[in-house]
Amino acid sequence: MRRYWQKKPLLIRQAIPGIQAPLARDELLELADSEDAESRLITHFRKSWAMEHGPFAPDELPSVKKRDWTLLVQGVNLHNDHACALLDRFRFIPDDRLDDLMISYATDGGVGAHFDSYGVFLLQVHGKRRWRFGAQRDLSLKERLPLKVLQHFEADEEWVLEPGDMLYLPPHIAHDGVAEGECMTASIGFRAPSASELSGQFLYHLAERLDDARSAGAKEVSNATATGPAGGQSPGFVTAAPDRTGWRDPCAP
Repeated sequence: MRRYWQKKPLLIRQAIPGIQAPLARDELLELADSEDAESRLITHFRKSWAMEHGPFAPDELPSVKKRDWTLLVQGVNLHNDHACALLDRFRFIPDDRLDDLMISYATDGGVGAHFDSYGVFLLQVHGKRRWRFGAQRDLSLKERLPLKVLQHFEADEEWVLEPGDMLYLPPHIAHDGVAEGECMTASIGFRAPSASELSGQFLYHLAERLDDARSAGAKEVSNATATGPAGGQSPGFVTAAPDRTGWRDPCAP
């Protein structure tokens, strides 16, 4: 991964041999009907893009025999143990970069050519999906659409993924995935931490170190008070606890 991470796409045939979908189609549709799950329905009927947000009752979804519609369910790992176990396989990346496991269900269709601002693993768990992708510079989007679709898409490579195959795409790589028949694809996203998140984590780390130093200092004060004067010190005198934070008050003498 050192050669490819955040740099260029990588196709891994049979990354997880013998894989099965974490949940069946009916279970996924049932999850999309829940208030607790985030779901979207994207259609491309009569060459017109549309997007709706769930939850979706069973009669609100198109027939599985109909083409050109896709159901996206976010955070499946929060609702399904098998999906959670699958996501655990990707914990070789720090947890603060790990986003969630989304499942895309489609029948002969996709969501249009687009790009993501984060890296993603696209793992085929059922059926087949044809991926076309490329590192194009023109990332302009079509106007007046409810979703982000590239205005001009040019693919450099094209692959058909079967169950167990996986494609890694770095951020901003244009890609278009089209189901060939009924299929499910698991997307494992890895986000880059924002500047505010990094600064927040750094301040939290400093606060923890300061609390540890205060605790250590209080303990030494308590021990010194209990043992009484030593080494010629007058009663009640205690030496200052060492500064374990590495920080010095610029106003101190």
